[in-house]
Amino acid sequence: MQWVGRAELVAAVAEAGALGMLTALTQPTPEALAAEIARTREMTDRPFGVNLTILPTITPPPYDEYRQAIVEGGVRIVETAGNLPAEHVEALQPHGVKIVHKCTTVRHALKAQALGVDAVSIDGFECAGHPGEDDVPGLVLIPRAADALTIPFIASGGFGDGRGLAAALALGADGINMGTRFMATVEAPVHDNVKQAVVAGDEHATELILRQLRNTSRVASNAVSREVVARLEAGADFADVRELVAGARGRGVYETGDLDAGIWSVGLVQALVTDVPTVAELVDRIVDDAAGVIAERLSGLLVTEPAGV
Repeated sequence: MQWVGRAELVAAVAEAGALGMLTALTQPTPEALAAEIARTREMTDRPFGVNLTILPTITPPPYDEYRQAIVEGGVRIVETAGNLPAEHVEALQPHGVKIVHKCTTVRHALKAQALGVDAVSIDGFECAGHPGEDDVPGLVLIPRAADALTIPFIASGGFGDGRGLAAALALGADGINMGTRFMATVEAPVHDNVKQAVVAGDEHATELILRQLRNTSRVASNAVSREVVARLEAGADFADVRELVAGARGRGVYETGDLDAGIWSVGLVQALVTDVPTVAELVDRIVDDAAGVIAERLSGLLVTEPAGV
């Protein structure tokens, strides 16, 4: 949700009774994150969190300063992603911050659990962004996590309606995490062309880029992502596609609505997205539909013996 997890969307999610996440590194500085936390608090008095992605880079962001902005802003839930969050657990938990670490494999989830995180988000191959390199879909990954973990976990990747929520709960998860589905809402701070592209897209309208570099990312299929795939399949290295995958170009897609301006993340679940509701409408619909699936379809499949038999 880089460039998307901003105050407008996060506050709307919080007001709807779900947990919104500001994306810390969308903000160019820790001071800007502090201002965005304050802006979110002006829109809602309900809990929300901050995503802090740990990037493998030569010049890492000043994570200690971002953490300070989170603590001083009174945020009590942080979602970490990327590398194991050892320093974040050590620095944030003494301040009462709960940490949810996003993982794409059970072995990484077990490492995070051993590290002391409070919960994990287990990300299946269907997801937008980074699905890892093991290519395990949620239908297998979620129950594997349920069997292996002793801490709560959230199912991520491929979720966008009440059927998915009911399925995740049946597979052992404690809830679901959605990115793509929230992009196609009224409050999402992206150009309407992007929202309509998500509605129009199907399960075939994504590309897996950077596979050869073992840094796989699922993004929308467009002129840029197809060029990245073609160059790498022809033997190019990262230097030959660096300019194409630049984050600034992706940000331009969300701001201008030019769908071919750069790469932008979207998951396979776009095939299930058919409208652009308000966040409140979406959350209510998902909860109601999940309850209906559980109460009507699933319970209706049970056969009970008549009394006295």
